[in-house]
Amino acid sequence: MKRLAAAKSRLAEFVGARRADLALALACDTVRAVAATPGVAAVFAVTEDATAAAALERLGAHVVTGEPGTGLNAALRHGAARARQLCPDAGVCALSADLPALRPAELARVLAAAAAYPCAFLADAHGVGTTLYSTAPREVFAPSFEGRSRLRHREGGAVELDLEGVATVRCDVDTPDDLRTAALLGVGPHTAALLDALGVAPVGG
Repeated sequence: MKRLAAAKSRLAEFVGARRADLALALACDTVRAVAATPGVAAVFAVTEDATAAAALERLGAHVVTGEPGTGLNAALRHGAARARQLCPDAGVCALSADLPALRPAELARVLAAAAAYPCAFLADAHGVGTTLYSTAPREVFAPSFEGRSRLRHREGGAVELDLEGVATVRCDVDTPDDLRTAALLGVGPHTAALLDALGVAPVGG
C-alpha cells in the first residue's frame, strides 16, 4: 500500500481532502474480508505508511516494511518473501488493496480454484488489469501488476481463472465509477462510513 498522501490520485477530484481517508478505508475493508476468508493462513500488508500500518495491524494483518522502493511488484515480492518465511508450506496470493466490496465466500472460491495451478490470476472487472495473483508453495512468485497486467500475467504463463459469481474479487477501485460500482455491490463498514460522510449512499455492507 502506498503512503496515504500519494494514494488514489485519480479519485482526488471526487473525494477532495478525504482521498487519504478513502484509500485507508478501502484497504481496511479488504484486509477485514481477507482475514475472514476460510483457508487463509495469514494476511500480510506491505506499507511504509505508519497510519495505514497501525490500522491494518488492528485488523489482523502482519505489516511488512522495508520495501525496496522500486514499485508495486517489487513491494509484492518483498512481502511474499516474508510470507514464505512464516508460512513456508502455504501458497502465496497477492491481492489488490482496494477491494472494498470483497466477500470472504467469493475470495474462498477464487483461492480454491487457484490452488489447482502452479500460478494463476484473476482479471479485474474491466478485463485489462489484475486483482489477484497466486502461486503454489515453492513456485516462483513473479507478479506483474499495473497497466495491462492481465495480458502480461497470461503471457508469463499464469493461468487465468474463469469464474462466475466473484464480482467482489474483481471490483478494485481506481475511479469514481469504480467506487459507485463497489457501492452497488455493497462495501464494508470502513468504506460505507466514508461514503456516507461524503453523501454517497452505499448499498449493503
